[in-house]
Amino acid sequence: MVALYVTSPYAGAGKTAVCAGLGRHLLGNGKKVGFFKPIVAEIKSPEAVDSDAQFIKQVLALKEPVESLCPVIGGKGELASKIKQAYAKVSRGKEVVIVEGVWRQRPGGKPIEASYQVVAALDARVIIVEPYSEKLPAAMLNYRDFGEYLLGVVVNKTPRSRLSAQFERGGVDILGVLPEDRILVSLTVGELAEHLGGEILNSADRASEPVEDFMLGAMSIDSGLDYFGRKDNKAVVVRGERPDMQLAALETSTRCLVLSGGVSPSHTLLRKAEDKGVPIILTKGDTVSTVNSIELALGKSKFNQEKKLPRLGEIMEQQFNFQALYKGLNL
Repeated sequence: MVALYVTSPYAGAGKTAVCAGLGRHLLGNGKKVGFFKPIVAEIKSPEAVDSDAQFIKQVLALKEPVESLCPVIGGKGELASKIKQAYAKVSRGKEVVIVEGVWRQRPGGKPIEASYQVVAALDARVIIVEPYSEKLPAAMLNYRDFGEYLLGVVVNKTPRSRLSAQFERGGVDILGVLPEDRILVSLTVGELAEHLGGEILNSADRASEPVEDFMLGAMSIDSGLDYFGRKDNKAVVVRGERPDMQLAALETSTRCLVLSGGVSPSHTLLRKAEDKGVPIILTKGDTVSTVNSIELALGKSKFNQEKKLPRLGEIMEQQFNFQALYKGLNL
């Protein structure tokens, strides 16, 4: 049995997505896979961490309770011993346990000692998830501190124009270069409404549908159908006093309408949206503030939707070096 420690120095880098992709691949190849996400802290804040563990529990069909998969472990005393004890509860009968690491940094970019202690205690192999940036070569130098435990780096959220670029490795192996992908960073209709502080007026049963793109309703009705027809599975942000734009959007592939300005929709629009199963989200903010809120929400989106898994699997199979992974894990 081997532990695979997947971590990143940045929040939102894509650790959970990589864990899910690796876990699904290993399961598909007949491996018995577990999951572990220890939180080294003195104060428990389950809202910040348990959603990821709950999602991976579902993805990997694990029987262990979330509290065991994601224990909060006090940093004082024998940390290595505490980690081993908690790990033993979730690793029985497993061939590979994917450990999602929480890597807080000290000034200067160095991971705190707890990260090294967890890796050493579990004799884990390490994968770093690094979001693409022009500063990537310099960041690679810090990763060598993991020494023989380090398998390599996954460069995530890479612009498609840079997928074929030759990265300076700094002595570190690159296991995969994953592209930016709208589906993987998409929000559901319900998540969008929550981030906007909006109210879903109809078809609430479609709240789990993913929004893959966004459009702004700001042109004349003559070009409305052609304009809105350019993108599928989208959310359309439009002022509440523009029923012409709203009706035009409903004639195309639309996941939801976001009405800005707090103006309630007409009965005609609401009835048509209900017939088509397109939720309407009513927000109080103006169009500019609504768009800004959406941009902020996309930057904080989490990989927690099973509907994203097929697309993630495609990307991982194309862009991740599983041969190097199996060799590094001695599988």
